[in-house]
Amino acid sequence: MRSTAIMTVHQLIQPRKYEVLLAALIQHLFVGIFLSNLSIYTRIIWPINMLVLGIASIGIFSEKRRWKNRVRDILFLFVLLLPIGLPFFGYIPAYFFALNGLYVAFFIFIFLEVINFLIRPSYINTDIISAAACGFFLLIEMAVFLLQAFQYVNPGSFRGIDRSSPASTFIDLVYFSCITITSIGFGDITPNTYQTKLITSLFGVVGQFYTVVLVGILISKFTSKTTE
Repeated sequence: MRSTAIMTVHQLIQPRKYEVLLAALIQHLFVGIFLSNLSIYTRIIWPINMLVLGIASIGIFSEKRRWKNRVRDILFLFVLLLPIGLPFFGYIPAYFFALNGLYVAFFIFIFLEVINFLIRPSYINTDIISAAACGFFLLIEMAVFLLQAFQYVNPGSFRGIDRSSPASTFIDLVYFSCITITSIGFGDITPNTYQTKLITSLFGVVGQFYTVVLVGILISKFTSKTTE
């Protein structure tokens, strides 16, 4: 029964798997735009967000080795279930640290698969463009949850962060990670410990490196297609 359901999802997602993943990443990061009340975010929106994102990632691992699908399933199970425990364990800093660490691992696992796809084919099409955009948003996801892990361990990790609720903190870190990786840097939120300063610097460099490498990959694919 379970395998039949997964196969059905595969068949639905597979033709547009990178577009589906891109849409899921965008809704996960920016759904707050449409919320007038953040109090429902942690209890309702967050678990639904992760369910959508987990389903969207299934297509990326179709036709992959069995161990990759198993690792993805295990990570997805944790990132889906752990937010549900927030009402019970949300006051424990170690719980938030573990939660964010598993999210980082989940997004790294997907990111590596996206990069593996980007460097393989010698052609350019909508899947390549969508996968390239997915890689960018996955970098933001990784930055958000890694920085959030340190924020919950040390509430003084940032200046200018709204700590009134987990949803407010998450949205502020999405904003901060976006302006860091895109090298805009308004300065209204700033890292305040050496760990968060170094992590912010690292993701700033990685974001620029990804952009440069991505442009090279896309140009080489376009040139190859034109030559053919």
